[in-house]
Amino acid sequence: MANKIKTGIVGGAGYTGGELLRLLINHPQVEISFILSNSNAGNPVTKIHADLIGETDLIFTATLSDDIDMLFLCLGHGDASKFLAANPISEKVKIIDLSQDFRLMSKAVIGNRTFIYGLPELNKEAIRSAKNIANPGCFATAIQLGLLPLAKAGLLNEVYTTGITGSTGAGQALSVTSHFSWRANNIQAYKTLEHQHLAEIGQSLSQLQTGGGIEINFVPWRGDFTRGIFISSTLKCDFDIAAVTILFESYYAQQPFVTISKAPIFLKQVVNTNKCIIQLEKIGNKLVVHSAIDNLLKGASGQALQNMNLLFGLDETVGLKLKANNF
Repeated sequence: MANKIKTGIVGGAGYTGGELLRLLINHPQVEISFILSNSNAGNPVTKIHADLIGETDLIFTATLSDDIDMLFLCLGHGDASKFLAANPISEKVKIIDLSQDFRLMSKAVIGNRTFIYGLPELNKEAIRSAKNIANPGCFATAIQLGLLPLAKAGLLNEVYTTGITGSTGAGQALSVTSHFSWRANNIQAYKTLEHQHLAEIGQSLSQLQTGGGIEINFVPWRGDFTRGIFISSTLKCDFDIAAVTILFESYYAQQPFVTISKAPIFLKQVVNTNKCIIQLEKIGNKLVVHSAIDNLLKGASGQALQNMNLLFGLDETVGLKLKANNF
C-alpha cells in the first residue's frame, strides 16, 4: 500500500484508546490524524498515556474531522450510537466501533451504515468487504474461540463456562471493585448467568450450528491481576481427544492468532499479545476447553487493528507481532 491509512480515534483517553494508540504508532501503514477527547483537549497524549513518552508528540483535540480513511470509536457502551447520531461521518470513512452498540444483528444498522460483527475467525471474508465493523467483546472473544470448532461440527448443547478477567476489563473509571485495595488478594463472581456478552456469543455460535439448542451457562469472575482473560468451558462430548484436536486444528489452520496447545496453558502466554491459546482436556465423556487472551488486545484494541488490516487488504498480522509478558 503506497499511501498510509489516515486514522482518527474518538475516546482516546481510556485503556482501549491507549492500547490502540500504542499499536497504531508502530504500525508501518498508519498515519494518526487526530485523537479526540473533549475532557483532555489541548493536552499531550503522554499526559494521559505516560507509557508512550518518547514515542509521540500527538495532542488531544476536541475537533472532529472526516478527512480520514479509518475512524475508531473507543467510547463507552451506548455512547457510540449517540456519537454517530450527533456527528454525521462521511460514508467514505470506514468505522470500527469497540463498544457493544452494533454487535447484534438487530442493532447493526444506524443511518446508512451497517456493521459487520468483527470476529475474524468467524467472519473474515465479510470483514474484508465491509465498511463498518462492530468489534467483539473481550469475554465473548475468548469464549467463542473456544467453541467455534465445536459449533461448526454441531456438537454444542449445554455448556458450562467459567471465566476470570483482570481489572482493566472494568475500564479506567474507578469503582469500588476496581480499586487496588479491593482487587488485591481478592476474587468475586459477578453477573452470574446474565453477562451482556451472552447475546453476541449465542448469535455467533448459531451462525455455525444452525439447529439451535445451544445453552451457555456463564459465570464471570473479577480477578486479582490487571489484564488477561482465562476461560474454561465444559460440555459433554462423545468424540475422543484426538478427534476433537483435529477439529480444532483444522478450523484454525489458517488463523494466525489462534494456537492449540498440547501442554497446560497459562495467562502470561497471551498478555501483551493478540493471541488466543487453547488447550483441550477430555475426562470421561466431558470435554473441557481452556482459552486465554489479553482482554485489551485480542479482546479489544488488537482485534480492532486486525480488523483494520483486513478492511484495507493488508496481512492481518501487520503491527501485531507482539511478544508475551512471560516474566
